[in-house]
Amino acid sequence: MAVEVDVDRQAIQASVRELAQGRIAARAAEIDRTGEYPWDIVQLFRDQDVFAIAFPPEYGGLSGSALTLSLVVEEVAKVCATSALLLAVQALGGYPILIGGSEQQKRTYLPELAAGRKIAAYALTEPDAGSDAGAMRTRARRDGDGYLLDGTKMWITNGGVADLIVVFASTDPEARTRGVSAFLVDGDSPGLERREIHGKLGIRGSNTAELVFDHCRVPAERRLGAEGDGFKIAMAVLDRSRPQIGSQALGIGAGALEYALAYAKQRHQFGHAIAEFQGIQFMLADMGSQLEAARCLTHEACRAIDSGDPRTTELAAMAKLMASDAAMRVTTDAVQILGGYGYVNEFPVERMMRDAKITQIYEGTNQIQRLVIAKRLLG
Repeated sequence: MAVEVDVDRQAIQASVRELAQGRIAARAAEIDRTGEYPWDIVQLFRDQDVFAIAFPPEYGGLSGSALTLSLVVEEVAKVCATSALLLAVQALGGYPILIGGSEQQKRTYLPELAAGRKIAAYALTEPDAGSDAGAMRTRARRDGDGYLLDGTKMWITNGGVADLIVVFASTDPEARTRGVSAFLVDGDSPGLERREIHGKLGIRGSNTAELVFDHCRVPAERRLGAEGDGFKIAMAVLDRSRPQIGSQALGIGAGALEYALAYAKQRHQFGHAIAEFQGIQFMLADMGSQLEAARCLTHEACRAIDSGDPRTTELAAMAKLMASDAAMRVTTDAVQILGGYGYVNEFPVERMMRDAKITQIYEGTNQIQRLVIAKRLLG
């Protein structure tokens, strides 16, 4: 799906950077400490039209460009990974409609998501069907002019707060992935129970939930595409969303590097700033190089999305893989540079290290990314 390049990309990035540094950074530690969903940041994004960046202008958005969204997600993630995830998941929930929805569905739902009037979620994963979507047990059975959904979804970001949830369910279990369909489900639908999950290692302010469907009725006009199109839609969505997780990882790593650089300049040992020691300099050089290499790859994947490049699938997987691995290494090294101070929550790098870990897991584990990449390379 080709997207026009933003002429105002740099202005959008600068505006969000100012918002992140001036309004969001001060909230990051408290969001992590309490684990509470940051409704104030949601409202901030609504007021400043930040959610709209992910969506095309014809559907109430400001951009729709993957590259522009990537720059914005990174800026927010530098100061707060949870807040950056608000943007990435709003896009994630909107992409199935953009990719597989009818024109009427697009015009009905996308402006609501772009304005932030509705919060979105994407429900694919199940307790026994994470990487193996073909093992999906959630069923959608035709019943008159609609469907009845039964089953459980697990680890659903925004699941407990979403107004609109894209739910993937099997309409033909024998066909495995070819029998998966996608549905738009209201968060307050009868027959849907939402159980919030607490105690996460990182991104603690992000809402994560288990969704239990018990004869949850969905009108037939809420199905995206035809029966059996769901898996194809889901995979196309992940091609668009994985670079945004890469962007989140880049932001987390960049924030940690910035803090480690400042600390190394002011921390003195043996009469010198530790930034003067070659061992520290080598660590910082590696950290910066790893992030910049991953950033180049992530931006290339976003350009592929925006231009409709057939290499999008492999580039998206590569970007997510390399950026998240880089973020984990960089944040771990940032903790090392701060020493004992890096190990306590008075300083932000320990939070950044915890937040970085999830980027290697969600949107497909990095082991799955390697399988995707190898399959594409081998043809």
